[in-house]
Amino acid sequence: MHTQNEMYTFGTRFTDLTFKIYNMNSQDYINKEDTFGAHNYHPLPVVLAKGKGVHVWDVEGNKYFDFLSAYSAVNQGHCHPKIIDALVQQAQKLTLTSRAFYNDVLGDFEEYITKFFGYDKLLPMNTGAEADETALKLCRKWAYEKKGIEDGKAKIVVCEGNFHGRTITIISMSTDPDSYKGYGPYTPGFEVVPYNDIPALEKALEDPNVAGFLVEPIQGEAGVYVPEDGYLKKAYDICKAKNVLFIADEVQTGLARTGKMLACDHEGVRPDVLILGKALSGGVYPVSCVLADDDIMLCIKPGEHGSTYGGNPIAGKVAIAALEVLKDEKLCEKSQELGELFRSELEKINHPAKELVRGKGLLNAIVIKPHDGKTAWDFCVALKGNGLLAKPTHENIIRFAPPLVITKEQIMESIDIIKKTFSDF
Repeated sequence: MHTQNEMYTFGTRFTDLTFKIYNMNSQDYINKEDTFGAHNYHPLPVVLAKGKGVHVWDVEGNKYFDFLSAYSAVNQGHCHPKIIDALVQQAQKLTLTSRAFYNDVLGDFEEYITKFFGYDKLLPMNTGAEADETALKLCRKWAYEKKGIEDGKAKIVVCEGNFHGRTITIISMSTDPDSYKGYGPYTPGFEVVPYNDIPALEKALEDPNVAGFLVEPIQGEAGVYVPEDGYLKKAYDICKAKNVLFIADEVQTGLARTGKMLACDHEGVRPDVLILGKALSGGVYPVSCVLADDDIMLCIKPGEHGSTYGGNPIAGKVAIAALEVLKDEKLCEKSQELGELFRSELEKINHPAKELVRGKGLLNAIVIKPHDGKTAWDFCVALKGNGLLAKPTHENIIRFAPPLVITKEQIMESIDIIKKTFSDF
């Protein structure tokens, strides 16, 4: 066995390699990803190496406000000590058993989450897309076993502008060419209606083969598109009248992001099937789940659905800690209060490039008009130069979603950065 000094001496022989490993700058890291990684993302040109609370630091040591929060996965802030401690403690005991055996955490995890949200049963998965796929399968199985739809005929209604993930089945219901173009043939069984359009939904649900309505309470990836007040409740009531499952994808809008624990809570709607992910782990570990009552959930029998990692002990401990943080630190209330402040300050900005401000809680967006040949991407690059990270969506919209642990003072500091960026734009 080599001693530490011997290993260090051995390492210093490779001075060129050592230099490349330990003296890389941002562009070096970007080049490496470009060389060895698939080109399925177009990141902002910043290479992050550290995160704490609402801040992240790049490899050169520059500090930024994080106003993306990993698409709302980091609602509790980067590296929250309670969640990290839960991860570390469990990782030292037991990490994975698969569902071939019981483990001593999963039952506690299922009990905590079902009581937290008021459902009979939980089905654990890992990612948001997996949870959405699970909900789709569950809806179809319920359609055949409980609603009596002829096998193979069940339809699920979805909305224009939706984003539920990137699997073949999910992109089959997408209306975004970037998501679906070039990946056919597509999975059948979906009908698309306009978002925020009750008459269109009513018409679609006249078909007796419709089993479910899958909806995002706020369309995040579409640019923080907030529907009219009452839309969710009316849609829910129509589903109930037609014996159609109301399925809410709260992967991005849930877990205190919009000022309530769930965005559906703003209208008192309890989804028949609830999909959660992202902030369910506070950005520490991939955890997602689907919640439903027995009449729906028990349609799936042993061997019909699952995941090797779904419901693993680390995921269970991390998710419980993540939800405790949301509750104990009153992040719903913070999101509601600071979201109103943030939007009111954005509304005061007078600039020809600012077209519209919209959002709920701390899920907000600015719609940008092209100005002097510059786009939302250029604006985000300028924000980065001023110490704030955000990302454009659909070319002309910038989403602003900081960790919910942000303070009023930090909100105002961030507003100053945004105002300065507009002034320079």
